[in-house]
Amino acid sequence: MRRVLACLSVLSLTAAPVMAQDADQGRALFQTHCATCHGADAKGQGPLAGALVLQPVDLTALSARHDGTFPLERVLKRIDGTDPLVSHGSPMPVYGPYFEGVANTPMKLPSGQPVLVSEPIADLVGYLQSLQETN
Repeated sequence: MRRVLACLSVLSLTAAPVMAQDADQGRALFQTHCATCHGADAKGQGPLAGALVLQPVDLTALSARHDGTFPLERVLKRIDGTDPLVSHGSPMPVYGPYFEGVANTPMKLPSGQPVLVSEPIADLVGYLQSLQETN
């Protein structure tokens, strides 16, 4: 029994910590990396929006456009570049390398499936989730 407890103790010390999403940090990341196109209010009317072939979407209405459910998996894939947008000419965001980081922050998809993302992506997504307008 002592041996089992000792093993559990060692495992608990080596387990990666679960980090919470920091929406305030996400807001700062959004203003730095996303607001130029999506607008400071995330409604798609940033200063560069007019120069884009495909107009940025209203990020405050993501849940509304998906029957009240935040499309977490799609948003994660857009941000990390696994579902790139042609309008960006590169993975989104164009600051992709900054968001890569170490995938050490767990998030749970609506299906219950856990995914690991970098801390900046988790923070940015936490901020986007906080912006969702309810109808």
